[in-house]
Amino acid sequence: MKKVPILKRGCNKFWYFTVVFLLWFLLLYFFFHSGSKLDKKDDFLLKHHYDGFVDADESSFGGVNRNSNEETGHVAADSVMDMDTKATGNPVDNFFTGGDWDKYLREVSNAEKESKPENQMHLTENEARSINKVFGEGNREESGVARSAARENQVKKPFELPREGRRRRVKKPGREKRVKKPVDHSLRAEEKVIEEVIEQPDKEDQIRRQTNSGSHPESCAGRYIYIHNLPSRFNGDLFRHCQSLNEWSNMCPYLSNFGFGPRLKNSERTLSNTGWYDTNQFMLEIIFHHKMKRYRCLTNDSSLASAIFVPYYSGLDVARYLWNADKKMKDYYSRHLVKWLRGSPEWKRLWGRDHFMVAGRITWDFRRLTNNNNDWGNQLMILPESRNMTVLTIESSPWNNNDFAVPYPTYFHPSGDNEVFQWQNRMRRLRRQFLFSFAGGPRPDLPDSIRSDIIEQCQAARERCLLLECITGSSNCYEPVNLMKMFQSSTFCLQPPGDSYTRRSTFDSILAGCIPVFFHPGSSYAQYLWHFPRDYTKYSVFIPANKIKDEKVSIERTLSRIPIQKVWAMREEVIKLIPGMVYADPSYGLETLKDAFDLTIDGVLERVEKIKMDIKAGKNFSEDIEEYTWKKNLFGTEGKHEWDHFFDRSKMIMY
Repeated sequence: MKKVPILKRGCNKFWYFTVVFLLWFLLLYFFFHSGSKLDKKDDFLLKHHYDGFVDADESSFGGVNRNSNEETGHVAADSVMDMDTKATGNPVDNFFTGGDWDKYLREVSNAEKESKPENQMHLTENEARSINKVFGEGNREESGVARSAARENQVKKPFELPREGRRRRVKKPGREKRVKKPVDHSLRAEEKVIEEVIEQPDKEDQIRRQTNSGSHPESCAGRYIYIHNLPSRFNGDLFRHCQSLNEWSNMCPYLSNFGFGPRLKNSERTLSNTGWYDTNQFMLEIIFHHKMKRYRCLTNDSSLASAIFVPYYSGLDVARYLWNADKKMKDYYSRHLVKWLRGSPEWKRLWGRDHFMVAGRITWDFRRLTNNNNDWGNQLMILPESRNMTVLTIESSPWNNNDFAVPYPTYFHPSGDNEVFQWQNRMRRLRRQFLFSFAGGPRPDLPDSIRSDIIEQCQAARERCLLLECITGSSNCYEPVNLMKMFQSSTFCLQPPGDSYTRRSTFDSILAGCIPVFFHPGSSYAQYLWHFPRDYTKYSVFIPANKIKDEKVSIERTLSRIPIQKVWAMREEVIKLIPGMVYADPSYGLETLKDAFDLTIDGVLERVEKIKMDIKAGKNFSEDIEEYTWKKNLFGTEGKHEWDHFFDRSKMIMY
């Protein structure tokens, strides 16, 4: 075989690669050269095609969202998709047609960033709408903000997620909505709550008021109640100025939570975990109004109503002027109220005898007998119009028949029957270390007061009596946990009169299952006729005050002599009274039990019905002798009684 020289073989290979290289070079040169010589028409089309990402501020995507009144979030999303497919096509093709790949990436990134705020805004509105479906009217403010944002951006239809996405995104704000937030005691926060809850009644209450008249036609027969729509100066305006209701403290925090006040923590395990609040004893008007707004037999047709409620916050009103130098204002609002009532058609039907209202202080704050403004209280309850109405107070007059006592607000406001049952069972199981206890201070300015005697006897009893002495500068008596802890550890709780006949402590002690010991019949027996049994021996002990003062009767010895079986029976009776001593949460209420509000409404309706029957029978109400009201209400007679000396008007002394 003939061999080819090595040099010749190398030359053949050299020319072979040279030719291939030249051909490849010519191909590339032709390709690039042709791409740079586009005709004017193609150049115009190409320029128009890529206008979308020459500048982010001039992009068609941005233009749709800023300038179009008709484009939606869907169109905005489609614009991004069009930019990816129609505008750019294959990224490699874009590069070889003279485009800038890096600029393309930057412009797409800018377009996506610009789309996020719009989409996020639509999502927020969509979430707000979904949340509103779950929580009702509670999120009207949040959804309103989202709608306002949508209007500002001139977007009519929000961007909607797929169904699964919407459910998944709604859960998170839903959980946040249920997180218990700490109570904000700031003035602005409290006033905001006030305006939302009282001054501007929510739509739910309005709907309930319009529909309840036909929702329970049988069970509501004879029980319909109409609420007067008073001018705000008689109620709502007092909330807006809650910081001026008391000269020494800010009352605004106590107006929160339907008038229950700030929630109490159960750090010492003295209370139950829910339903406990730091409730002020003078908040009954607020609490009762909230309860009335959720009364199941409300009607907006006054002609159907068996009784008519007047939501005047008389206690909050008069408290501003009891100690104030501007005492001429004491009677201003009460007189304007009765003038307003006289002008209403509902008043003229029975001249107010079917009207009722709440005065959340003791009756003596509204019964000034003189025209001297420097004397205590105002004249609300002695006005002719008020004498026709039924007035509910935390302490009534034993000599007048137009006011009726209802329980003081306590710290416990359950949201269901189970909370009450659990609390009752807990009070039954408690081991009570002390025979009796007393929480209070002496009354050195009242010579006939027995409080100093009670304190001395408690101190002498040593380990059998627990004393929580309320002295100036100490806050022990104002701490709910301290009071409830003391009452829970005692078998009997002493309830002597103080500045007036009654005490809030009575109801706090009953709440703790502690048997009350009274020293004046006006402290309970002649007061809460709708809430306490007529047979007072079932639930309490009565030791006349004069026996403590004059005869030096030993409280310890008297209580120790009560048989243990009798003590157990009395304690059980006290625990059974608990549901009727509390004002349940109006958002839920009780189902099988009646709270203090329910018993009060029963009493009011029964009284109004009796008045109507008396009117039909032609009774002359001016013939009623009010002097013996307490006796007639309690015993049904006006004859002599062993308690007459307690109610001698000429000796009206607070013990």
